[in-house]
Amino acid sequence: MKVAFLSGTSIVNSTLFAAWDVKTIKTAQGEVTYKNKGDFILINRHGYAFPLPPHAINYRANVRALADLGYKDVVSLNSVGSLKPELPPGTFVSCSDYVGLQQGPATFFDTELRGGAPGIANNLMPRLIAQLAPEFKIHPGKVYVQMRGPRFETKAEIRIVQHWGDVVGMTAAHEADLCTEAGLNYNSLALIDNYANGLEGTEIDFVKFKDLVKDNQAKVNRLFARMLEIFG
Repeated sequence: MKVAFLSGTSIVNSTLFAAWDVKTIKTAQGEVTYKNKGDFILINRHGYAFPLPPHAINYRANVRALADLGYKDVVSLNSVGSLKPELPPGTFVSCSDYVGLQQGPATFFDTELRGGAPGIANNLMPRLIAQLAPEFKIHPGKVYVQMRGPRFETKAEIRIVQHWGDVVGMTAAHEADLCTEAGLNYNSLALIDNYANGLEGTEIDFVKFKDLVKDNQAKVNRLFARMLEIFG
C-alpha cells in the first residue's frame, strides 16, 4: 500500500529509517528531501540538514512533493502539548478538527479567488486504531490548536486556548489545509510530549521539551515499526 509519512524531530533520532534511500524532488514551491523504501516515503517536515523552526517550514513544498510523487494517503505524526489534565504526556491522540486563528492558513491559492473547505480525512485511522491496539491506544476525535511558534505559549495564552481544543502544536493545521487543497487524505496522529505551559503546575522550555521528546523516542520507533507492518 502506498503511504506517505510526515513527521518531525523524533524521526531524526530514529535508526528505523537509516537504511532508507535519500532522494530529492524539485517542486513548484521548492526542493524537498525525502526518504524512500518500496511504496513508503517519509518527509521530515523540519528538513534533514538544518532543522527549520515551525514558522519557517516550507509546508507548501512538502505537501506538493507528496502530490507530485503520486501519493494520496498521508499519515502525519506531530509532537503536541496537552491542554487537558486527563491527557498526560506519552498519550497518542488523533485529531479530527483544528483551530488555526493565530496566522493565516497555508494555501496554494495565491492568485485564485477560491478557498477549500478545511478538514482532516482520517480515512486510515479506523484501521490503525484497530490494528495498533492493544499495544497502542489512540484517543480519536481530538481538536488541535495551532500556534505560530517558534517560542512556546505563555501561561496566559494557554489559559485561553485550553478552552478551544485538546492539544496544542505548531504544524498540523497548515499540513491539513494544504493536503485538502491538493486532494490528499491527511491522517492525524500526535504524541503528547508535555503538558502545555502552566497546565498541572508545569513550566516548559526548549531544553526540557527536547528531553521529553527523547524520553518518548522508543515509543515513536515502535509505533512507526508497527505502522509499516500494517501497511506493508
